[in-house]
Amino acid sequence: MTEKCKTATLQLDGKSIELPILSPTAGPDVLDVRKLYAQAGVFTYDPGYTSTASCDSTITFIDGDKGELLHRGYPIDQLAGKSHYLEVCYLLLYGELPTAVELEDFETRVTRHTMLHEQMQYFFRGFRRDAHPMAIMVGVVGAMSAFYHDSTDINDPWQREVASIRLIAKMPTIAAWAFKYHTGQPFVYPRNDLDFASNFLRMCFAVPAEEYEVNPILSRAMDRIFTLHADHEQNASTSTVRLASSSGANPFACIAAGIACLWGPAHGGANQACLEMLKEIGTPDRIPEFIARAKDKNDPFRLMGFGHRVYKNFDPRATVMKQSADEVLDLLGIEDNPILQVAKELEKQALEDPYFADKKLFPNVDFYSGIILEAMGFPTSMFTPIFALSRTVGWVSQWKEQLADPAHKIGRPRQLYLGETTRDYVDIENR
Repeated sequence: MTEKCKTATLQLDGKSIELPILSPTAGPDVLDVRKLYAQAGVFTYDPGYTSTASCDSTITFIDGDKGELLHRGYPIDQLAGKSHYLEVCYLLLYGELPTAVELEDFETRVTRHTMLHEQMQYFFRGFRRDAHPMAIMVGVVGAMSAFYHDSTDINDPWQREVASIRLIAKMPTIAAWAFKYHTGQPFVYPRNDLDFASNFLRMCFAVPAEEYEVNPILSRAMDRIFTLHADHEQNASTSTVRLASSSGANPFACIAAGIACLWGPAHGGANQACLEMLKEIGTPDRIPEFIARAKDKNDPFRLMGFGHRVYKNFDPRATVMKQSADEVLDLLGIEDNPILQVAKELEKQALEDPYFADKKLFPNVDFYSGIILEAMGFPTSMFTPIFALSRTVGWVSQWKEQLADPAHKIGRPRQLYLGETTRDYVDIENR
């Protein structure tokens, strides 16, 4: 005999409505309100969807109170410490860690798809020289549907697979070329003898005039940044990809929509905003002034790179990112960089301040990733494009999962309408 499902009873206008309670493998129970409007004639109201599960998923789980992030059940610190980005990509896409043979095959497929169609160069050259790299990425990724017609049929499992590989493989090339175009340097083509992170660094920093050797410490740090940003459950950009996908849009359009959403400073632009804040502070002696401003309820200033909307404790990605930051700064020998001095002293003072400890405002992944990317030589305008190429596998995995769900339907949020009720049109001469 099967266990009876739990329910919650809603009393409304003298009527009792039974709402099923769904139990996940981890996390809080979920009230199933799908039939609420049909049964009771009411909607739920949840701006920002902070208390609403928009889908079921088996990919990523976050426990904000514990500071826990799991990909397919594996803790992020283990993946970042023992694995590498393409292995995590395989895990997110297919649900299990690959065997040696499976990983080699996957890495080969990704590596063989890193080149862009040669005519796509004209799309880059159509932008103004000072165009933001994210503007270029949104346009170029959306334009991929005009070049890769053989992987736009979302009802064909093989085409979905090809589109997935193409997006993961080509995104570093697109991001690197956006960087090169922004700096006025010639495009550098990918090389099949380099790993994923090393290839990206070479495409960003190599020039035809001389050979470029990728430092393994920088490559490892870059790979960790990719890994730590690979997926983060149903965040704003992922939800955007799922919503766009629900209409039946092609994969390249869906991912372009995710990139556009990620561009916001409250989402993917947070590490750029953090570095800009450090530049605004300028010198360590001004830190107490900015900490005081952060505590002032009447001052709109916020310390960027501290705290997280989901994590109510520490950000589990930040510990790994801090280790990489220390390694990169030590390698490059730039401890005297004024921005980095401000960052280190700000971290120290904030962690010692009871105000931030009580509110659990610890440094997050954006604080440390911005420091690493700055040290590597990336301008702040490239921080979000790097985030976008890292998150592509998460978007693609969530996109594939949604399309494989037989119960999925087009997204259609409801609203609490507070506007005018019906009124008659008035001719213009009588207004």
